[in-house]
Amino acid sequence: MDPETGAIAQKEFDRAQQELNQNNVLAALACLERALSIWDDPVWYSRLGFCIAKQRGLLTRAFELCSTAIEHDPVNPLHYLYLGKVYLVAGNTYEALQAFRQGMILGGSPEIERILDVIGTRKSPVISFLSRDNPLNKYLGIIFGRLGLR
Repeated sequence: MDPETGAIAQKEFDRAQQELNQNNVLAALACLERALSIWDDPVWYSRLGFCIAKQRGLLTRAFELCSTAIEHDPVNPLHYLYLGKVYLVAGNTYEALQAFRQGMILGGSPEIERILDVIGTRKSPVISFLSRDNPLNKYLGIIFGRLGLR
């Protein structure tokens, strides 16, 4: 690939990153697809995976793209950020938290910290010697929460 083509692809990727920072996923998706059609860089796949999951609902393809990005660059915390976002789109908060925590271990980012703060931490079970999944704990927690005692 010649340097001029690579520069065009990088410019499209940078524009896609700006759109993602402004939460304009549709525009970012268009920019990423243009950039990847010019230059196929696996490091960009995690962002594309998030955009595809958010805009088109193609979760399986999104997970594949994020996994490929992580295989090519396993120490980049941004891949784990976007993997976590895909899990959130899929409705799987537990796996999203695991991905975000892995991203924090690898160096973190302000966006991962912000998302972790928004998700928050769980309160301890009402009856501590019973498991969190115990129906008694579950329903007492709901009742106490509605009463404002928790």
